[in-house]
Amino acid sequence: MSETKKLTTATGIPIDDNQTSLTAGERGPTLLQDHHLLEKLAHFNRERIPERVVHAKAAGAFGTFTVTHDITRYTKAKVFSEIGEQTEVFGRFSTVAGEKGSADTVRDVRGFALKFYTEQGNWDMVGNNTPVFFIRDAIKFPDFIHTQKRDPQTNIKADTPQWDFWSQVPESLHQVTILFSDRGIPAGIPYMNGYGSHTYSFINADNERFWVKFHFKTQQGIKCLLQEEADRLAGTDPDYHTRRLFERIGRGEYPKWTFYAQIMPEEEAETYCWNPFDLTKVWPHGDYPLIEVGVLELNRNPTNYFVDVEQAAFSPANVPPGISFSPCKMLQARLFAYADAHRYRLGANYERLPINAPRATAAQNYQRDGLMRFDDNGGIAPNYEPNSFGGPTADPVYREPPLKISGDADRYEQKRGVDDDYVQPGNLFRLMPPDEQRRLTENIVRSLKNTPKAIQEKMVEHFCRADPAYGGGIVRGLGVS
Repeated sequence: MSETKKLTTATGIPIDDNQTSLTAGERGPTLLQDHHLLEKLAHFNRERIPERVVHAKAAGAFGTFTVTHDITRYTKAKVFSEIGEQTEVFGRFSTVAGEKGSADTVRDVRGFALKFYTEQGNWDMVGNNTPVFFIRDAIKFPDFIHTQKRDPQTNIKADTPQWDFWSQVPESLHQVTILFSDRGIPAGIPYMNGYGSHTYSFINADNERFWVKFHFKTQQGIKCLLQEEADRLAGTDPDYHTRRLFERIGRGEYPKWTFYAQIMPEEEAETYCWNPFDLTKVWPHGDYPLIEVGVLELNRNPTNYFVDVEQAAFSPANVPPGISFSPCKMLQARLFAYADAHRYRLGANYERLPINAPRATAAQNYQRDGLMRFDDNGGIAPNYEPNSFGGPTADPVYREPPLKISGDADRYEQKRGVDDDYVQPGNLFRLMPPDEQRRLTENIVRSLKNTPKAIQEKMVEHFCRADPAYGGGIVRGLGVS
């Protein structure tokens, strides 16, 4: 018979009674000296850390990334250094707009965040299940997200704010078309693609820069839910995607994605027909074909959701040597905003939590103190640099090639042509078979009809400029002129 485990406080002090509070007499008031009661209540009050402003509801899993093709001509990142190389990965897959308790099967963009524990530090590939986004300038992001949240007066989600915003921001039309298409509600996490969405850069051993886009194509095939089935599941099984992923991995049915990259030589960005850093645009595969890189497999469930999924903190600023950034306005802002959000939510030392800490080597820096510092805080080592006591120093071997910048400091609209916000949404609509076009317009009408006529008419104009048939279907569905 195994020895009974002793209940203790967080500091290891044995507990004599976990069922009754300490009181002054049988009917008297509770005593302040009942430190165990106070510890239990104080910890309980703090069990819920602030949820993420976006991407609050998520599932997560561990896995591996295996290199299958050589891309060392484009990047010196060691994660891609040789065929067969394997790297541990943690993935977090989320809805964007809903709170932590919201349903998995709502119509929404899905977050697709991967943390690669490379030997040169963590690479966070923080993307979505769509290759584009609603806006291309981060100064619009807080306003856009407010339209996805609850009304400040009624605390109810409403259709009018989002359509009012989209009607005045035509760059959103490409993502709106994807969102209200069949792909707006995946049938499950294994049945959707993932994208880096932004343009990033690769840097090779010769210090040459290439612009790059990341694609994770599901090997399970794209599968989507129709609106009626999604609505039913939202009521009967709101954690449908979370549960199904956990159960699938538990059965040993490991989902996989093939990782591809699109590569653009640095100098071609100047003359390409689209602004290659515009987050509302894709690079057509005919111009820049997909280059296969490797395979992502999810094969291990978390043992504790809070430790691994809720405390996971991703930032696109986390890139190893050989992977870097681009002038994408949304990306540039995210490099700051993500880490800043984690410092608010988890504290200044969030990157020292086990799920976020590098695996291959310990972090070496001069950061000290702050809330939740649970290691030796640097011990007796100096907390400044330069120093004469063997502290870590920077290595210029990791310096990137200079990025050419020209022009006057001003506030620029990041597009090249008058109508270029309508071309790609129109192309996407024309690629859809007739039955999918019909479902797209029905999904839009179902939401847009709840808004004032003036907003409906502005949106109809945008749809018509993308494609007359696209706009025509919306006009008939709404019954507007």
